[in-house]
Amino acid sequence: MIPNTLSIAGVDPSGGAGILADIKAMSALGAYGTAVVAALTAQNTRGVTGIAPVPPEFVAQQIDTLFDDVRIDAVKIGMLGQQAVTRVVAERLAHWKPAHIVLDPVMIAKSGDALLEKPAINELRESLLPLATVLTPNLPEAGVLLGMSPVDSVKEMRRVAERLRRLLNDDGQRWVFLKGGHLPGNDTIDLLHDGDKLIELPGHRIATRNTHGTGCTLSAALAALLPQTPDFVEAARRAKAYLVAAIEHADELQVGNGHGPVHHFHPWWQGV
Repeated sequence: MIPNTLSIAGVDPSGGAGILADIKAMSALGAYGTAVVAALTAQNTRGVTGIAPVPPEFVAQQIDTLFDDVRIDAVKIGMLGQQAVTRVVAERLAHWKPAHIVLDPVMIAKSGDALLEKPAINELRESLLPLATVLTPNLPEAGVLLGMSPVDSVKEMRRVAERLRRLLNDDGQRWVFLKGGHLPGNDTIDLLHDGDKLIELPGHRIATRNTHGTGCTLSAALAALLPQTPDFVEAARRAKAYLVAAIEHADELQVGNGHGPVHHFHPWWQGV
């Protein structure tokens, strides 16, 4: 059965991140993507020039209307922007109880622009983290969630992954996917932790500036694969492999003059 997946996130008009990137990744990995718009941005590959909030009650209406009709097998949460939106997303998902919730704590754009207001950070930590099946922070986001400076070694990442896992509920199988793309050097090791096992996913830095939306793409890929792949570690490995290939082919696209997008559809656009 083809899974139905949902992205609750912001809109990046350039298509490299946010809902548009999520739908591309979900589609590429065999899922039917749906979306709830939680925030609007004026954005291109060089930066964010404006953010327009979506009323929290309308975000709730979008979620309720969708779940009332469509079977949703997995949810990916990205940019929420506001504290009130974060709270209402947590409330509605607690009501509907989807089987998989992938939480990508989007706080800062690739350009350095803030995408989550400060009061929303505590709301995310208190309301959304307990619902998450998988938490997928990068190192700066992990630092914000834990109230500490970002770490810069795999040894320190192990301790951070353990601390992050303690923020999640203990009922059922819940994971931290800590991304090591901000590590110095050429290694980009990611860590998986479920409170017991700690697994390394090795990787190497790819020479390209076109890495806009990598976090969105990875979390959306996980949401697409979890309903299709019972083993979480296998789903995580497949999601990372998909992202790595999308980065490797990113320079085939010519989108903007800043940090361009990854190539979500590289297997199908060869020779185009």
